[in-house]
Amino acid sequence: MKWLDRMERKYRKYAIPNLMYYIIILYALGFVVEVAAPNLYVQYLALDAAAILRGEVWRIFTFIIQPPTGSFIFIFFSLYLYYMIGKMLEYQWGAFKFNLYFFSGLILHVLACIAIYLVTGYNLSYGTMYLNMSLFFAFAALFPDVQFLLFFIIPIKCKYLGYANGLYFIITIVAGFVVPLGSPTWLSLARFGIVALPANSVAALVSFLNFIIFFLAMRRNQFSPKEIKRRRSYEKKVRVAAAKSTQHKCVICGRTEKDGENLEFRFCSKCAGNLEYCQDHLFTHEHRR
Repeated sequence: MKWLDRMERKYRKYAIPNLMYYIIILYALGFVVEVAAPNLYVQYLALDAAAILRGEVWRIFTFIIQPPTGSFIFIFFSLYLYYMIGKMLEYQWGAFKFNLYFFSGLILHVLACIAIYLVTGYNLSYGTMYLNMSLFFAFAALFPDVQFLLFFIIPIKCKYLGYANGLYFIITIVAGFVVPLGSPTWLSLARFGIVALPANSVAALVSFLNFIIFFLAMRRNQFSPKEIKRRRSYEKKVRVAAAKSTQHKCVICGRTEKDGENLEFRFCSKCAGNLEYCQDHLFTHEHRR
């Protein structure tokens, strides 16, 4: 959409290139914190509206360090997976749009947490689980035919994992508000990894809305095969032009540094303008005024 393109032209200089690299470092730090001091994250770092309003404003930023898993076995796989997903999204969208997608998800988490506390009095604590899963939504929408090895054995296309991810989100959003805590249904869902709590429902909902809003805004341009082909063609031309460009050129004979490894070039201080000459013409040319 035009407003998104205008934002990119105006603010892309502020985008953080290779953002996912830094996010992965934060996740690794969060994993170390979780192992060394298991209660530290919840007590001092998690997104907590009551604590933020008491002055612990650092929680707005520190909640991001929660790692995608607490397992020693799967942490390296998870970090690599999310790094790969983030890099592919940034390559496809550009640094600005990927920054916008990730940080808008964070901001929605913070706003939802504080708004619910102010309106209802419920103090919901959030992590980054559903935000990470929303990255996978975007990846599945862009690359539906990419294959993953389920359980490291079964090949499965990304789009089917995306459907399963969407079903998980829907059940989480609904169950957190309607299933009583500790009921047989609640326990059955917990066995499948669905913890039906209002905090999880809200976190899943805002992450899903972030994906839907961004998907609709990007679909017309960025998800168009013609636009993708045009962008890749342009980037290829830029790389070719950069490879062909030279830094030095003699104004007399036109030779460049590509005409010989031993050629040297110098500017003449007696000539008007920034005129550069090769070693053969530096002292033999007529000075230009």
